Amino acid sequence: MRQLLQNLRTGELKIEEVPAPALQPGGVVVRNHYSLVSAGTERAAMAFAQQGLIGKARSRPDLVRQVMNKVRTDGLVTAYRSAMERLNTYLPLGYSSAGEVLEVGAEVPDVAVGDLVACAGAGYASHSEVVFVPKNLVVKLPEGVSPCQGAFATLGAIALQGVRRADLTPGEKVAVIGLGLVGQLTVQILHAYGFPVLGLDVDPGRVEDARKWGMEGHGIIGRDDVDAMAHAFSGGLGVDAVIVTASTDTSEPVELAGRILRERGRVSLVGDVGMDVPRRPYYDRELDIRVSRSYGPGRYDPVYEEWGVDYPIAYARWTERRNMEEFLRLVALGRLNVDEMTTHTFPIGQARDAYKLIFENPDHESFLGVLLEYPTSGGPVKRRLELGTPAGLQGKGSGVVKVGLIGGGMFARGTILPALKVLDRAQVRAVATATGRTAQDLAMRNGCDYATTDYRELLEDKEIDLVIIATRHNLHAPIAVEALRAGKHVYVEKPLALDLEELQAVANAASGSQGLLMVGYNRRFAPLAIRAREHFVNRSTPLLAHYRINAGAVPADHWVHDPVEGGGRILGEVCHFVDLLHFLVGAPPRSVFASRLPANGRHVLADDNVLAALDFADGSRGSILYSALGADSMPKEMLEVMGDGKSATLDNFRTLDLYRGSRKSSRKSGGDKGHNAQFRALVDTILRGGGPPAPLEEVLLSSMATLCIVRSLSETSPVQVDTSSLLQDTATQLIEDAPWRTTGTGEP
Repeated sequence: MRQLLQNLRTGELKIEEVPAPALQPGGVVVRNHYSLVSAGTERAAMAFAQQGLIGKARSRPDLVRQVMNKVRTDGLVTAYRSAMERLNTYLPLGYSSAGEVLEVGAEVPDVAVGDLVACAGAGYASHSEVVFVPKNLVVKLPEGVSPCQGAFATLGAIALQGVRRADLTPGEKVAVIGLGLVGQLTVQILHAYGFPVLGLDVDPGRVEDARKWGMEGHGIIGRDDVDAMAHAFSGGLGVDAVIVTASTDTSEPVELAGRILRERGRVSLVGDVGMDVPRRPYYDRELDIRVSRSYGPGRYDPVYEEWGVDYPIAYARWTERRNMEEFLRLVALGRLNVDEMTTHTFPIGQARDAYKLIFENPDHESFLGVLLEYPTSGGPVKRRLELGTPAGLQGKGSGVVKVGLIGGGMFARGTILPALKVLDRAQVRAVATATGRTAQDLAMRNGCDYATTDYRELLEDKEIDLVIIATRHNLHAPIAVEALRAGKHVYVEKPLALDLEELQAVANAASGSQGLLMVGYNRRFAPLAIRAREHFVNRSTPLLAHYRINAGAVPADHWVHDPVEGGGRILGEVCHFVDLLHFLVGAPPRSVFASRLPANGRHVLADDNVLAALDFADGSRGSILYSALGADSMPKEMLEVMGDGKSATLDNFRTLDLYRGSRKSSRKSGGDKGHNAQFRALVDTILRGGGPPAPLEEVLLSSMATLCIVRSLSETSPVQVDTSSLLQDTATQLIEDAPWRTTGTGEP
């Protein structure tokens, strides 16, 4: 299928053949008929992408801070590689489309194959022939509403939410500043509901276009005395509300609104404008400013948008989905006319011409609603795209480990793939991700044979030796079980499992598989960690170890905190530190006791600040202090180990100080945490035979001990690390209950 993509570093637009997106539970796959180009939003994205690195840094200082923090924690090379990888990404454009439902996932009761629907959401309703959209961002088109009209639904919901934020009552008079596409939709909605409207814009053509939608007053900012017009329009009182739908870096629309509003009037800010609010007019008349956030309640909430949990209508009457439904209802009744707002339609193959019209337009051709049109039939959905090896990316020939990568997040991009690229005896054959553009991009840049959105293609591919699982955490164990049962060697990025049942299933699958199982506990392969372990070899006493981790804050709404999808930061990251203590001690953990700071809203999250004590079978003791409350300038990790008259301190994998009696020696490594070494060891083992580089029983014990930390926090008591049940036969049940299973008509 074809999709319009933009390079985040250069701003380049290209139309690419990519695999169709995977069907997932809680959503639908739609063949787009039309998608709408949002000039304001996409202009901002284009402008940012076309800036140089310095311009991007000035525009997004928050991202610069993230990079600097990564430099402090992971080193300059890793931070630079990660930043460049992110900038070289091709991103989808568009967020408002309409078309025909091709496949329906589980838990979508009110949509059927063949329905015509409107779709919303950046990253979902993109400029693409086929899209996957979660159910709360999909609305069936009413009888008589065509897909080209339905493609306006998202923009219509934005306009409608701006009207709602103005908190209007019948009879109030409203001014709309900015008569672009959203502004003219706003004028139509206000007129449909019977509100007198004064339309204002700097562009005479926009004002003239909007006159047909029933405005009772209109003016050209900069030419007409719009203050006097508003005074006359409101009978000398000032307008009751102003809806700002303009797009400008200046604060002039906010200043104008302050001049023409009545006392205690209201401003609804929809457009991207400057917000330097002049105090005097706003204070003197006690004016309210209300920011309208996109399509309505639910926007930017992953629980609503991604997981499909609706807000109760008694408490949130108008969600983004219900705003879309209301907009389409008005279109169906003939109260809104979007057909006359459509000035241009381009086939998807000419999408770049549409953007030239909007963003370059040397002839100053007038435009308003610009649609991209797609073929309405295209045969079966194709989720595999065959690729020729790109120039300069030659395969490494026979006698190498062929790799299939499942998952294409930043860790896979910035760490896993670079580590594999430097290995002479490894070659990535295929990439599978849920979105086709990510799979295609990574596969092309890494010389792969194909890209797919169906990971089972990799499990069934007889040429693939090693499957690397780098998805979100809830899929690690289920896919690992399938891959092991398919006879593949498996590398699972941590965590291995989110609960005991999953861990048991993986253990059982691994014990009966011809393939090796390895988990991404990379720190045990770090040169300084290996040297620290050697320092205490042949000791005569147990060890005492303290591991302090300045973890840094992760936003409360990040997926890693979700108990279903991410499992929390203890399972997602503390497992690393449990495993390194296990590696250094060389004896199995026997019991765990953990405590944490009480949660305090968004500032102190329960699993972000933990103290865990581990007892090992040889009498050694280890403690882990894991906190998100430290300063960003503090290095991330510090490990101290003592025993047998010796000591060691490992400072963020940069410096290792070793003490023996009165002697001290130091080693440096530049922050090498063992990522490359673990893959080198795994590839070598696959080629020469033998057990996994990290013994299976140690991997399972580290994972079990981490699960015990979570249990100890829940029970507020010590927990024994009991491995007696790790080989129960639960693998089959786990696969049957896997979260990607669907009950719809399409293949998962």
